[in-house]
Amino acid sequence: MTASAAPVADPHLRFAPPTEGPREIVILGSTGSIGTQAVDVVLRNPDRFRVTALSAAGGRVGLLAEQAHLLGVTAVGVADPSRTEELRAALRERYGAASALPEIVAGPDAATQLAGTPCHTVLNGITGSIGLAPTIAALSAGSVLALANKESLIVGGPLVTALAAPGQIVPVDSEHSALFQALLGGVRRDVSRLVVTASGGPFRGRTRAQLAEVTPEEALAHPTWSMGPVITINSATLVNKGLEVIEAHLLYAIPFERIEVVVHPQSYVHSMVEFTDGSTLAQAGPPDMRGPIALGIGWPDRVPGAAPPCDWTRAHSWEFFPLDTEAFPAVPLACHVGSLGGVAPAVYNAANEECVAAFLAGRLPFTGIVDTVARVVEEQGSDAAGTSLTVPDVLEAETRARHRARELTGTAGTAGAVGGGASGAVRKG
Repeated sequence: MTASAAPVADPHLRFAPPTEGPREIVILGSTGSIGTQAVDVVLRNPDRFRVTALSAAGGRVGLLAEQAHLLGVTAVGVADPSRTEELRAALRERYGAASALPEIVAGPDAATQLAGTPCHTVLNGITGSIGLAPTIAALSAGSVLALANKESLIVGGPLVTALAAPGQIVPVDSEHSALFQALLGGVRRDVSRLVVTASGGPFRGRTRAQLAEVTPEEALAHPTWSMGPVITINSATLVNKGLEVIEAHLLYAIPFERIEVVVHPQSYVHSMVEFTDGSTLAQAGPPDMRGPIALGIGWPDRVPGAAPPCDWTRAHSWEFFPLDTEAFPAVPLACHVGSLGGVAPAVYNAANEECVAAFLAGRLPFTGIVDTVARVVEEQGSDAAGTSLTVPDVLEAETRARHRARELTGTAGTAGAVGGGASGAVRKG
């Protein structure tokens, strides 16, 4: 996507017309962190939302059945077909012997099938690039896409941006939701920079040499957020922030040289927009994903009480630091990857997932994660670049990148990348 192209997420536009009665929602990844918080928002606002379908991977069928019963959905999807009968039994336990059960859609394409069903908004809370097909299905069906699955936009690139009408995607990541809201304060031609905030992870202030000895246990101890293992390690390496920079570029059509990452340990300012007159608008609030989720499924309306506000009756100290790109090279690497386009972001993402798995298995040092990703990108990132990207291109590039990463980390022949948990996070108590 070029800098002059129209943004796919434009806060000044409303893609879908108003609806009568509760808005019909499909939630993908309902048993993960984003999904469970979305269900909470819906259950507290039955006059605003009605969930028609849910999907999940299949690791928590009891919770999936409970959600389906509480929400009264018409269809439930499970990606693991071996869990179908267990899901059916769990649904029967909750619905009772005399009640009709929702339709069960099983298999790897379950989320994609449900994403294409008629509804107002699809919330894609799936983790990983497997969210690409459901993203395409939702956009093709003409639904609003509340997007928490950043990987589908990153690896799909021009595929997704070509499908999305202006205003059809409403971002759910806290950083991109913040940019979405701050951009309402001006017009596109007056935007000088996007400033994406990062907590800095558990190793803020350490040198590259000090990072070489980091253990998986240390890397999994995030100071602010509680997340799945892949996202937590990505936060520690700042790969996650690199992915977010690519996403911001694709969503808002701002060139990479005008997107900056700033470390903000308190995680209250979620991102900022700087305008040409010197003004900077920041979106702030306690680290709670229910706010961005509610805005994603409710836009252009705000949902009262979706998340707690800042307590301005007590003192706050908010700090901001420049990013140390020598110790954390993932962000400049991501900018390079994003400028290459084509399959390069898919290579970056897939290689990183394999390297995270290798690190957690004790086969790769912490600094070796991004170093190995950079090597795979250098070898494979320029293949099939350009705007003629297809889904087979992405899948083939991911397969090659994963294979090469496993070769480089000595994990060839193993099960591969560890599951990333839910897309999104909750604040630690």
